[in-house]
Amino acid sequence: MLIATLTVVPILAYLAASAILWYALRRGPAVRGWKLAALALVLVGLGTHGGFLWHHLATPAGIDLGFFNAASLVALAVTALFALGSLRKPIESLGLLILPVAALTVALAAAWPSPSALLPTASRVLVVHIVVSLLAYSLLSIAVVQSLVLSLQERHLHEKQPGLLLRALPPLQTMEALLFQMIGLGFMLLTLTVVSGIFFSEAVFGQPLKLNHHIVLSLIAWVVFGILLFGRLRFGWRGRYAVRWAVGGFTVLALAYFGSKFILEYVVARG
Repeated sequence: MLIATLTVVPILAYLAASAILWYALRRGPAVRGWKLAALALVLVGLGTHGGFLWHHLATPAGIDLGFFNAASLVALAVTALFALGSLRKPIESLGLLILPVAALTVALAAAWPSPSALLPTASRVLVVHIVVSLLAYSLLSIAVVQSLVLSLQERHLHEKQPGLLLRALPPLQTMEALLFQMIGLGFMLLTLTVVSGIFFSEAVFGQPLKLNHHIVLSLIAWVVFGILLFGRLRFGWRGRYAVRWAVGGFTVLALAYFGSKFILEYVVARG
């Protein structure tokens, strides 16, 4: 009964919160109470989502970081950062995509158990590495969602058809500033992840560095985000150009972990 509750409640809470946010954003700033109600539901979802993951991740043999468990863990971190950020920044619109995806990861982790990818080592260095990489991935996930919203907002403004939802969003300059703030912070955390993975591989993973596809793709993603930030500072990149680089960098980063993980667990392991 407890497991079923920890599965159903976060899914319903996230979906209800996204529906409320949709209503609130369409109505405009006069319905702040609805946004607070959505945030309360998100907090309920986060609490039960955390309980769900605790049950699924913690095993006697170690931490089970199978594909869908890992995806749900990232979704939990993304949702938590979104909830914290929405207290001070006008990013409620991002919840329209973040929250349904979080609900989906819970459903997939419950309905489609992945082959175990146990992580028996619990050294402090490894835990720090995992936490930093999780935060980096989560911040850049939110940034790419922000870039998609920004692209949609810019396109409708150019067409002079903003629509009800887009009229409820902050000004384009504010959305763009938020995007690069998130990318900048995510890039710093990604840098720490890459550095710790390369130069302290033996301390983190218990073995010397192996130049595999995960490391190569992570480095490519790091370079892409670095070029984007340099272009922003040096040449003032913005708009669709910045969005393409942000989406491209995130796509490579997603392939670095989730793409290779899916192939190893569901293609190679079952081949």
